Amino acid sequence: MLFTLAISCITALLAALRLTRRRVYPLPLLPGPRPLPFLSNALQLDTKRPWLTYTAWGKTYGKIFRSRILGIDMIIINSETIAQELLEKRSANYSTRPVLRTSELAGLAFNSVMLPYGETLRQHRKLYHQVLSAEVSISYHEIYSRHANELVIDLLGATRDSLQQHTEAYSGSLIMAVTYGHLADEGSFLSRAHEILDIGKQILSPEKAAMFTAFPFLEKLPFWCFGGSFALMGCCRELCQQLLNEPFNEVKAQIADGTASHSSVADFLSQAHDNTDEDMMKSVALTGYMAGMETSDLTLMSQQTASVLQAFLLAMMLHPDVQSRARAEIDQAVGHDSMPCLDDRASLPYLDAILRELCVCMAEALTPCTGIAHATLNDDVYDGYFIPKGAIVMVNQWYVRLECMQWVELSIAQGTVSG
Repeated sequence: MLFTLAISCITALLAALRLTRRRVYPLPLLPGPRPLPFLSNALQLDTKRPWLTYTAWGKTYGKIFRSRILGIDMIIINSETIAQELLEKRSANYSTRPVLRTSELAGLAFNSVMLPYGETLRQHRKLYHQVLSAEVSISYHEIYSRHANELVIDLLGATRDSLQQHTEAYSGSLIMAVTYGHLADEGSFLSRAHEILDIGKQILSPEKAAMFTAFPFLEKLPFWCFGGSFALMGCCRELCQQLLNEPFNEVKAQIADGTASHSSVADFLSQAHDNTDEDMMKSVALTGYMAGMETSDLTLMSQQTASVLQAFLLAMMLHPDVQSRARAEIDQAVGHDSMPCLDDRASLPYLDAILRELCVCMAEALTPCTGIAHATLNDDVYDGYFIPKGAIVMVNQWYVRLECMQWVELSIAQGTVSG
């Protein structure tokens, strides 16, 4: 036992020495906090709320700076302009994702959002286009309308305390219907998916995954040694395998006995050619389901459907004049005794504007987030500073949104905002 522990310590020391060994670069590196030996900036970073640390560092080191976690280069961007310059205009170099060992250890490597740029990601995109394109979406209009009508009926008898329950049930059942159709045990599927998301939120940040990247031998230890959500990585991996296979196989069985309903998976299976395609579709289906069920840091901060609905209900209660005008438009377009549907959208410009404004407001909500990490495929230079190949690139979305909202408020106060 002592011999094994000694070997582990020596291995860790050698790895730390290798990671902290100084390289020679052709240009100066970006400024950033001074690293400590071996640990780099790990002890200076709040890993639970890294966006706050990055905001504080940005005031000292600028809108783009460099930090190191256990010898791993991290480029932090606190500016929308710089983010657009690097991630959009130079997307060929910044579109890939870093490989996070925690993602693989927890069984979450199937997630399309976390895939590095390459053939697997291209195949995922091809499948998304095949089963979720705008043209295909039209075939689900009846499903959308039916679930929306059911939600309206539920809300008529809802209490203030049950509004959240009804909206979450709606969003969960709708994305289930579109992805898999009707499953026998939807409640269990939903609860297990939530459990996966809760674990993923805690372990999928580059800051927390760094120790497994820096010290690969840690993977040999039992997960319970690490405590917290890391101790649940084995459980998460098992849950992922269950949700990848069980609903998919149930749809296959429904197709075989002629009871399958219209869904993305059913449509795919009717066109599938081999088992390799099936494995890919399992990943695409589960990623799409979890993104629609509850989007979060795991899925790039898109808004959760239930949250948007709850915000809409609150907005209508706070602004009865807007509610009255929207209702009058609906009455005029579809009548008093009919339910509006997606085909009526062109006749409802005011309601459409309300929904667009709501989505803008939700997008500007200050959800704590640094987004999904990018990585550099090759060396790069920005503003005279060298950015090395393989560096992890993070946008501090929390600060960027805060800064944008402060600018808008200032412009409104000064009367310089137009439109």
